[in-house]
Amino acid sequence: MEEAPHSNLRVLTIGHSNHALEHFVDLLKKHSVQVVADTRSYPYSNYSPHYDREVLKGALISAGLKYVDLGSELGGRPKGDEFYDSKGHVFYDKVAATAAFQEGLSRLEKGIEKYTVAILCSEENPAVCHRKLLVGRVLAAHGIMVEHIRGDGRIQSDDDLSASMTPTDGQTGLFADTEASAWKSIPSVSRKKRPNNSLTS
Repeated sequence: MEEAPHSNLRVLTIGHSNHALEHFVDLLKKHSVQVVADTRSYPYSNYSPHYDREVLKGALISAGLKYVDLGSELGGRPKGDEFYDSKGHVFYDKVAATAAFQEGLSRLEKGIEKYTVAILCSEENPAVCHRKLLVGRVLAAHGIMVEHIRGDGRIQSDDDLSASMTPTDGQTGLFADTEASAWKSIPSVSRKKRPNNSLTS
């Protein structure tokens, strides 16, 4: 059987949640992260302003890490009504088909080839976050191993996380190949329906 093109590569994901910045940086260093790829569409937080893009970038650089903003390309709350259903859920299949997403993904994959990269979003639990359900899913399909840094410091494999997901997490619809139209965000993420806070993607 022919191997996927990136079968020997690995990427991490992490959610900042409401962690103290020092704890967040310690989590990254514990797992030898070199580059943080921010995939938040709106890289600001009402509840944890130390994760606003400029503040976070400065802190990471001071800690010897690199920061890359890929929110415009790989964010979970794209601009355009065509990406949302009537309840504010994002159609991930439509996002993944855009030129912007493909360009951002290519840039991310090139980075993964050279560095230990952590994909950043806001939600601690990757099971309900687009960094797993959208970006991680596509990377895994390209043969890249996806693992998740949890807030307590442990690493959780994508397979373990997927196995622990319940139907209410969206696993049934999200991973049923015959239901491509169900590949969408679990929470409503439309900015018209939800505030921008540390619990959204």
